Amino acid sequence: MRGKTTAILLAGRRDGATDPLAMAAGVSHKCLVPVAGQPMLLHVIDALVANRRIGEVRVVIEDPTLLATIPALRGLLHSGRVVGVAAQPNLVDSVLAGAEGAAFPLLITTADNVLLTPEAVDEMMDGCATQNAAAAAAFTRRASVLAAHPQGQRKFYMFADDAYSNCNTYWMRDRAALTAAETFRTGGQFVKHPARIIGAFGLLNLIRFRFGIGTLDQAFARFSRRFRMIICPVILTDGAVAIDVDNHRSHGVATTLLDQRLALAQAAE
Repeated sequence: MRGKTTAILLAGRRDGATDPLAMAAGVSHKCLVPVAGQPMLLHVIDALVANRRIGEVRVVIEDPTLLATIPALRGLLHSGRVVGVAAQPNLVDSVLAGAEGAAFPLLITTADNVLLTPEAVDEMMDGCATQNAAAAAAFTRRASVLAAHPQGQRKFYMFADDAYSNCNTYWMRDRAALTAAETFRTGGQFVKHPARIIGAFGLLNLIRFRFGIGTLDQAFARFSRRFRMIICPVILTDGAVAIDVDNHRSHGVATTLLDQRLALAQAAE
């Protein structure tokens, strides 16, 4: 869709394994686990298609025909607004598959990011434009996460200026920005291969990031120099966007917050 941002929604199974939440719910994929009454990926798709700046939504999943089993998606699939793309064996190849032939820029997120909102998507894209970013990652502050829910997250990235949580939302301005993603092609379980991480980011950069030496902006300025492009953090206002559904605790937190949103929306009608 000309002039629109393409959304890539990563909904595949990690290493092809069945997720514990999926097993408990009796479904094949974590992205199909019900949260507040509907499959989790549907919450994310709803937020994306509700944003006027998002065009095509590409859902990357091993078997794209699974999408047609969700009644609420059939109209979007028929219109071409939502398109299924076959997932690849590793994360980066799945992103590249989703990006094949896509209109840029790209907004990349995950199917467990159920608290994403159209407003957060706008804030992300506005932050990228303001900073003239080639690529960006969304974060939110610890105080914002805890204000959304006191059990929202338990781990944060600590920096000299504040503590942050990642929001599983990324942005790439053009195809050239995908060269940074190529670094992770052989990663798979990247964290199990420290040499690959060091090769990608540099040992000193990783030490500074791991131990919060300097500010978050300073960390990304170093990454920008490493990759020779402007890579920026965008700080989102809504701390709930950092609460993805990873386990039974976060599933309960997300359900509570989604139920609260629904109640507020109904009260406003």
